[in-house]
Order: sequence, then C-alpha cells, then structure tokens
Amino acid sequence: MNASVDTKTGAQLLVDALCLHGADTAFCVPGESYLAVLDALYDVRGQIKLIVCRQEGGAAFMSEAYGKLTGKPGICFVTRGPGASNAAIGLHTAHQDSSPMILFIGQIGSDVAEREAFQEVDYRRMFGQMAKWVAQIDRADRVIEMVSHAFHVAVSGRPGPVVLALPEDMLVAPALSVRAQPYQRIAANPGANDLNKLRDMLSSAQRPLVILGGADWTSQACADMQVFAENFGLPMTCSFRRIDLFDNRHDQYVGEVGIVTSPELKKRVAQSDLIVTIGARLGEMTTAGYTLFGVPKPATRFVHVHPGAEELGRVYQADLMINSGMPEFAAALRQLPGISSPKWMAWQQEARAEYLKNIEPNAMPGDLNLSEAMAYLRKRLPPNAILTNGAGNYSGWVQRFYQYAGLRTYLGPTSGAMGYGVPAAIAAAVVHPNRTVVSFSGDGCFMMNGQELATAAQYGLKIIFIVVNNGMYGTIRMHQERDFPARVHGTALNNPDFAALARAYGLYGETVSKTANFEPAFERAMAHHCSALLELRIDPDAITTRAQLSSIREQALKKR
Repeated sequence: MNASVDTKTGAQLLVDALCLHGADTAFCVPGESYLAVLDALYDVRGQIKLIVCRQEGGAAFMSEAYGKLTGKPGICFVTRGPGASNAAIGLHTAHQDSSPMILFIGQIGSDVAEREAFQEVDYRRMFGQMAKWVAQIDRADRVIEMVSHAFHVAVSGRPGPVVLALPEDMLVAPALSVRAQPYQRIAANPGANDLNKLRDMLSSAQRPLVILGGADWTSQACADMQVFAENFGLPMTCSFRRIDLFDNRHDQYVGEVGIVTSPELKKRVAQSDLIVTIGARLGEMTTAGYTLFGVPKPATRFVHVHPGAEELGRVYQADLMINSGMPEFAAALRQLPGISSPKWMAWQQEARAEYLKNIEPNAMPGDLNLSEAMAYLRKRLPPNAILTNGAGNYSGWVQRFYQYAGLRTYLGPTSGAMGYGVPAAIAAAVVHPNRTVVSFSGDGCFMMNGQELATAAQYGLKIIFIVVNNGMYGTIRMHQERDFPARVHGTALNNPDFAALARAYGLYGETVSKTANFEPAFERAMAHHCSALLELRIDPDAITTRAQLSSIREQALKKR
C-alpha cells in the first residue's frame, strides 16, 4: 500500500491490507455476501493462494491449523448465517488452542440491519466468548485500521481468533487508501529478578519437572529451550497435544502430561518438588480434571510462565508467575547459568527409561495392532513429517507411540474437536508441500470432514489419510460402558467402504485388517502419485492403548 491518494472499494482495501500484513493463503467457502472480496482476491491471485473448501467447518479448521503451523493468523472467509455457524467449530478450536486466526464473515447490508434480514446474525453476541475480538466494519474508510487491529490482537499476548463481519454495502463503498505498515507482534519479556528466582528454586530442588505447552512458540524458542534443558539436565514433558514442543528423541524428554500419560509419569508428577510450567494454561485435559495439582494452591512449589497475563493466577496460585512471550522467555533461559552436578540426574534418567519403555509396542485385541503400525511409522517417516489427528480414542496410539522430532510436526486439537485431522492435514500440505503429511481419523471423526478429500484432490496435494475403523463412536462408547454398562445405545456406526470412497474422489484407497499388511500398504500409498487413504479395521474391544472395552464393562458391572 503506497502513500499516494487512492480511492478503492472496501473489498479492495481489505485485500490490500491482507497483502500488507503478509497473508499468503486464505481458506474459504464462497458466498454471495462477500463476492466483492472474491473479485478483489482475483487481482492478487499471485500473492494470496485461495483454497476453496467444501464446508465452512473444514475451512475454519484449515485456517486454524495454518495459524498453528506458521505463527501468522490463518485467514478464513465464510458467508453469513449458516456459513458462520458452520465455521464456529474452527473458531472454538482456535480459541482453546490459542491459535492466531482471523475469520471474515460476509454480512447483510446495513440498509436492512435489525429486521432479521436473510441470514442476519449479530456476530458480537454469537462469538463474543470464543474470540479475542469480534467487530463489524461498517465504514470502508475504517477497513485498514480495523484489519490492522485484528492482526495485532490475533498474535499478541496469548494468541487467538478474531472475527470481523463485512456488510455487503461496505465492501462496494469507495474510500481513500491510507498509509499503513505491517503488524508487529507484542509480547512481554521476563525480568531479571524473576529469572534469578527461578534459578534459585531450581538450585534447591531435588525432583524438578518441566511442562511445556501452549502456543506462541517458534523453532528458535524450542531450540533455546533444548539448550536450557541440557544446561540444567532437566526432565522435560509436554502438555496435552503439544508433544512436538520438545524433540521426543532427546534424552531429556520424558513424556506427555495429558490423557495418555503413563502411570509412571503420573507418579513422578505427584512426587515432584518443583513444577515449572512454561506456556501451558494447565487446562482440564492436562491436569486430569484439575486433580493433578491442588486448586488454587498446588502442594508442591510451582512456577507458571504464560504469554497472557490474564491466565496467570486464573486457576493456580504459583509461587512464581512470569508473564512472557515464549521466544522471549526461552531466549532468556538459554543465557541462564546452568547448575553443575544437579541433584536430580538419577531422577531424570529413570524418567527417560520409563518413557522409552512406554513407547514399546504392546499387545492389542484383534489382528491389527496399532502400536506396531506406529512403531513402523516411527522408523519409516522422515523427522520433519507432519502428523495430524482429530478427537477420539484412536488418537491415543498417535500420541503415545510416535516420536515427534520438532515444532509443528504434530497437529491435534486441544479443544477435543472431531473432524480436525483431515482439514489440518490439508493445511499442512498447503503450507509445506515438500514434507510428508499423514492424517489420522477415527471412523466417526473422518465422516465429519471427510468431504475435504475433494479439496485435497482439487489442489493436487499429497497426503496419506489413515482412517481407524472400529464401527462406533469409541470414546463415547467407552464412557457409556463405564457409566451404563451393557446398555449400548446411540454409539454404533454403520460405515461406508472408506477405501472405495477415496477412490471415488480420485485418490488411492486400500483396506488393511492385519498388522503384517500395514507396511506394504503404507508403502503403496506413499508411492502413489496423489493422496491416498488407508482404512485400518481394528477390533472394537481395543478401546485405548491400555484397556479393553470388555474389561471396562466387566469392572463397571461388578460395582453395581
């Protein structure tokens, strides 16, 4: 955008602003409410790649995953009313996962507002609790200002989603183009006193444990964190579905604190005399329903570092609370003098040995063992491969048995949203077309956004889609057997032939029902020129990585 006086439409000013702020990709489902924006995007199709999706939930998930992958706001365009309603799931995930995202919604014209016009919704009320900022651009001459604010809000402090509604008449109204500059990320820095206190607390600890989590991370921040871990010899863990923040192959890594946490690691968390939480909100899934640590004051000494000041003290009263961006805090930790011969070396080494034992394949009912399949992928895939999954018990195998080598080699929703794995993989393949991308979905999870296979085919993306089929909503069935044993109702699924469905989209499809057949099937999928889908049919009794459905039912019946 130049400094000269120039008159443009609101839509043109909006697209100019996107270019100014570095947007290179936008995900959408087209709608007549923002046709003027689509027309303006036509003029910059060499700068902004437009990915047209099949449902707004998929488009919103893709933009959320883009935000995770790049640290820049994912851009999503949807139409008013039904389109915005469909997109709500991606917005909710961006909020809970702290992912930068801007959702642009086509809106009714201002001349018919407050009449319950066709598809009219007040988005401030609709999305007020699941976005950092919700606004409507009523005047074309405020487009540049408000889009700039949206980018700043989305990436600063605790990252998250922003919603901007775009009235149709505003998009075609003329306004002067004014001078602006690209957004800047705003973040707090740790103080010297806080860093000195942290080092003193580490010096007096005997069983420390570090939990990494949250958003706002960069590759450099993760590298700095690794140096800190090495300098202090610390046992490093990652919070729920943030398992790629620290190289799982590194000797300092001891596991994930979440729903797939090993019994041994849970015991170590309880025994620790100093918990250092960096970046994680310490939500319900990481803390086992807020039971892992006492609320509000944990029994052990506690350090909490977070980019959002509003999060510190919200649930846990830590002994030391530090408001800092993750890159800023990690850079400061890298410079912190280490401790020679720390008292916890044996503690850390034992925890590492327990982690390595935990990822060894174990027995599983049926002819297809997912832990063996994941062990194969652990050896087969390149370190920079990106794995994605949605929600469901099948994801336990993806989280427990694979080793993630670095930042954003894993995309999973901490919001627990089903249907995430397919669109997240598409976003990953768009952002990193030269990297291997493997998407995992359960049968129920896949059917929520499986139509986006058409998007993968349309853009010639290379993705391996893996559908784990056990013929039911497995997580809900597990809870059903736990609470209402042997009263199965509403959780069974009658599925299509997923491999045949993939072939209908023009992709490669194959069904696998035995462990021995997984490796050659995966190699055929990798060798195929386009995306491929492997349907893995597993025994329904294999409900988690540690339990069988029949045993859960039997235990519940005994308690009655």
